[in-house]
Parts: sequence; C-alpha cells; structure tokens
Amino acid sequence: MSNKIDWYYHRPGCKTCAKMDELLDSHGIGVTETVNAKKTKLDRDDALEISRGATRIVAAKGKKIIDFDLSNGLIDETEVLNAIVGPTGKLRAPTLRKSHTLVVGFHDELLERAGF
Repeated sequence: MSNKIDWYYHRPGCKTCAKMDELLDSHGIGVTETVNAKKTKLDRDDALEISRGATRIVAAKGKKIIDFDLSNGLIDETEVLNAIVGPTGKLRAPTLRKSHTLVVGFHDELLERAGF
C-alpha cells in the first residue's frame, strides 16, 4: 500500500471516520488534503461529479464491499449514487481518493481491496 492519499472527505466526531483514521494511521498512510464534511456538504450532484473523475470506486455498504470498474467510461449513475450517497442525500463520509480510485465508507479490508 502507498503511504499517501490525495483527498479525504472526513466528518469530525463520526465513529466510522474515526475507524478510518485509525486504519490510515496503522498503515502509515498520510493525507494530502482533508475536507471537513460538516463544513463542506457535498450533495448528489457533487458526488456524481467526483465519481466521474474515477476509473474505480470501492464502496463499503454494511459488511458488503461493492467494486465498480469505470475504466471503460461507462457509469450507471443510479447504482453508483446508491453506493456513495447516504440517506441525507450527501456524499458519505469517510471518502478517500487516490489518483483515479475513490473509496467510500469503512470496512477493515477496504484499503487493501482498493490497492491503497
């Protein structure tokens, strides 16, 4: 795993984000840019725009990991939005981006699965 991610959408005080912080720390992974999800709320349109820049999205939904290969440029917007947007209509936190890979949510195996 590489020791740096480009972008981290994080909600202070969130238990899931705290778990991601611990996982990043345990793997010695640093962050270039952190965005506070409490101050910068990214809605469905923002989430869709972020997903368009990705060639791969790996999202944790409960105990399930969903892996989208978008390298062919095709995107099922509804399916992707269901995986990356929460019930409030905002991008789920934590969300990480490294190069063209987006990781959404938390699962112990998520970073390894995404190749981080």
